[in-house]
Amino acid sequence: MIIVHHLENSRSQRVLWLLEELGLPYEVKRYERDPKTMLAPPELYDIHKLGKSPVITENGITVAETGAILEYIRDTHGAGDLAVAPGSEQARDVSYWLHYAEGSAMNPLLMKLVFTQLPNRAPVLMKPLVKSVANKALTGFVDPRVAEHVSFWDGALEKTGWFAGDKMTLADIMMSFPLEAVAARGGAAKKPNIAAFLERIHARPAWQRALQRGGPYAYA
Repeated sequence: MIIVHHLENSRSQRVLWLLEELGLPYEVKRYERDPKTMLAPPELYDIHKLGKSPVITENGITVAETGAILEYIRDTHGAGDLAVAPGSEQARDVSYWLHYAEGSAMNPLLMKLVFTQLPNRAPVLMKPLVKSVANKALTGFVDPRVAEHVSFWDGALEKTGWFAGDKMTLADIMMSFPLEAVAARGGAAKKPNIAAFLERIHARPAWQRALQRGGPYAYA
């Protein structure tokens, strides 16, 4: 059986969603973040040396990184209704979004998180200076890059409402996290295709069951 090593408020929610979509049996092993550092507990480092989530184990096999986990599940257990024809244009699109979601998409989102939080972590006397520098980085570079990606996502969804072809695929599960993260900060309020996509996936019974299994989730 697949064991999902699930760190609170981490990206393993997508793995639970895929498993629910496929109706596969699995076990959730929960880990709580340190309330001060927000880092994973030492027990998760026993599973993977970086102590990151998501990570799954099955029959002595350990797989980390969301995209790799989704591909492992697909290749080992099948993709059910989410399957696409190997070698097709749709398959190439799925592969692109699987890599893009944790590559190009997350870089500006992480920078936004860092620069937004930086003033809060600065010493009291340094806060005004740090806030000024952070705001210049955000307005001059980070926010325009985030806006580019958000517009790219909205445009990609315009034709069919899905990221790869005319039905839901692994690409949509993978891309759900950056869209949720931006929406949680109000960055997708004027993007109708993104709003419709999120409403559509939230209505899926498998998504709702995954949220119940994973517990409350804070994208912001």
